[in-house]
Amino acid sequence: MGLEIERKFLLKSDEWKVEADHGLQIKQGYLNSVIERTVRVRVIGDKGMLTVKGKTNNLTRKEFEYEIPYEEAISLLELCERPIIEKKRYLVKRNDLIWEIDVFDGENKGLVIAEVELDSEAQRFLTPNWIGEEVSQESKYYNSSLLSNPYNTWG
Repeated sequence: MGLEIERKFLLKSDEWKVEADHGLQIKQGYLNSVIERTVRVRVIGDKGMLTVKGKTNNLTRKEFEYEIPYEEAISLLELCERPIIEKKRYLVKRNDLIWEIDVFDGENKGLVIAEVELDSEAQRFLTPNWIGEEVSQESKYYNSSLLSNPYNTWG
């Protein structure tokens, strides 16, 4: 069984850009986005992924992720709830951790979130100076929540 232990943060500045890779475009949709489980389809570059995630308990949830044929991922996106989440993901390597910086587009344009996956909820780590407020347990920042409550409607 896979587990995901993830923390999410807003950003204080664009300083992360000098350390980031070139980024990859991601389109993702949800076949199921209820709180107890999500079933997500992603197209990342020329790769397709299918992911099933359980309900988050503190910072941890069950996660099962599988590569699927690109053509199938494209077809599955057509079946997904709307809107499709569009973003560009940049990676920043810092102190043996990989920070994922998601710059959203479409209905969520303007939202930028940094995520880091950990080995345990108690794992200590240094946050880069461009990291701001933690939003790990604020459900409105979950990608699946951005379907029914897109960033551009937050007022």
